[in-house]
Amino acid sequence: MALRASEVLPAKHWSGNAVDEITLEKDRRHRRRVLLKSDGGIEFLLDLAEATLLRHGDGLKLDDGRIIAVRAVPEPLLEVRASSPLHLLQLAWHLGNRHLEAQIEESRILIRRDHVIANMLEKLGATTAEVIEPFDPEGGAYAGGHNHDHSHHHGHGHGH
Repeated sequence: MALRASEVLPAKHWSGNAVDEITLEKDRRHRRRVLLKSDGGIEFLLDLAEATLLRHGDGLKLDDGRIIAVRAVPEPLLEVRASSPLHLLQLAWHLGNRHLEAQIEESRILIRRDHVIANMLEKLGATTAEVIEPFDPEGGAYAGGHNHDHSHHHGHGHGH
């Protein structure tokens, strides 16, 4: 019988030593049920109640109590910095308005490299730099088991 991992321990909320790591690209970290093999060769079945975005630093708790740490594969990204906290919020708004995946931090935003977007950001006064880092974008309003098949019948001020 294969080992199972049915619990995700959120990054920064678990302590102790991981027995191994599993390094996954961003597109392979949104899973519900899949056979996985850790970097060190431990095979296990990820068996979650719903599809979950595994984040860099999360722990996957095996049914024998051991923990495997999730690592995001470093990828080519664009680091966006601003002249002030307000400016960073404005830049985040512009990125969100384009529905781009973004990792938002206190002093910077990371997005996938895109020269058109980089050009737009620089025109808005941002400082950009190409970096290679793990990408852990925000989950978004519909993350966590919801899908985008929602209706838009919530009144948009038609003559009121």
